[in-house]
Amino acid sequence: MSTSLLLASIVAALLLQLGIGVSFGLRRRGPNALAKAPVAAGIPDVSEPSGAWAGLREFRVADRRFEDPARSQCSFRLEPVDGVALAPFAPGQYLTLALRLADATASDAVRTLMRCYSISAAPSAAAFRITVKRVGRPPDNPSLPHGLASAMLLDRIGVGDTLGVKAPAGSFTRDPEAAVGSVLVAGGIGIAPMMCMIEAALSAPSPPHALHLLYGVANGADHAFKARLAALAAAHEAFRQTVAYAAPRAADKIGVDFDHAGCIDVALLRAVLPAGRRRFYVCGPPGMMASLVPALLEWGVDKDDIRTESFGPSARGVAVRVAAHAAVSFAVRFGIAGRTIAWDGRDANLLDFADRHGAALGSGCRTGACGACATRLVSGTVAYARAPDYVVPPGMCLPCVAVPLSDLRLEG
Repeated sequence: MSTSLLLASIVAALLLQLGIGVSFGLRRRGPNALAKAPVAAGIPDVSEPSGAWAGLREFRVADRRFEDPARSQCSFRLEPVDGVALAPFAPGQYLTLALRLADATASDAVRTLMRCYSISAAPSAAAFRITVKRVGRPPDNPSLPHGLASAMLLDRIGVGDTLGVKAPAGSFTRDPEAAVGSVLVAGGIGIAPMMCMIEAALSAPSPPHALHLLYGVANGADHAFKARLAALAAAHEAFRQTVAYAAPRAADKIGVDFDHAGCIDVALLRAVLPAGRRRFYVCGPPGMMASLVPALLEWGVDKDDIRTESFGPSARGVAVRVAAHAAVSFAVRFGIAGRTIAWDGRDANLLDFADRHGAALGSGCRTGACGACATRLVSGTVAYARAPDYVVPPGMCLPCVAVPLSDLRLEG
């Protein structure tokens, strides 16, 4: 055999071995491995189902219904206008809606409010369900545009209307693989993400570990999803619920409509939960979060077993301060207002600081989720008490969850 033929034979044998190895590797990774492979080193694999799409996608309201006797909490079934099936998402996540409001100061002006609402039903390829509670404006600053979005949805958005929607997002999600039971603690409209978690867990092929819901509302008028939750508890041994009414009405019967008179606290948890480790998921108004979460830690619950999410306009001011810099004075220049104001550490974040001094910035969720307040950071450095859910573009900052670490110049 000539040298050239020998060399060709060696190369062919090596290529054959390489092909066998690749084929075996792909078979081990599954039939979709080729489609999932990143096209270049360092590029993340984004083909796994995540429910994500870029920007706003148009959804049509296919159905709407009130979930409580007071008719203050309304569910909206949203179907994609393009008809493309929805990919799975993590139960507990939220949608960001773009709501276009006519500006009262100019007949032809329109402004957009970005608001985040938890998905309140198990993942479906056909539609999302969100549940929205009517809220008022915060009494400490009634000029803030909170309450406008919920009023618009409940009073003006009906079946057939369309909305711009961002893809599911958020880190407040239940771990279905956890080897311990789950305790879901919901206050008021905090029941929305819990409904999604419960329905997803109970519809899964394998039954979940013990799943216990503690749900607190003012009274029977505010009791949302009452019949649905009772039916799920009756049908699934793994699921239990304990309902607390803080201020029961005469018509509310203990043992029939609710189980406990008062607020949800650690004493109630001790009374209704069996001994042993549990993972806690807590979603409610700031007052509940401020009292219950520290109490869980004092009870001995490991911080890694507590997942939390606060909601609503009152969540402003609850953000954890970056203690090392809270009392340091910095000069903050707001380009859009043409003013420089001294940061004195009195505010939980730059958005509250701007509101207090009349240098209002655009805002939406005020929790680092929607990106509506994203502002160009011309100079200076900021810190976040926790990583925002919204991916902050380079050269920008999220004032709703940021505090300054130096003098700043912001351009709206």
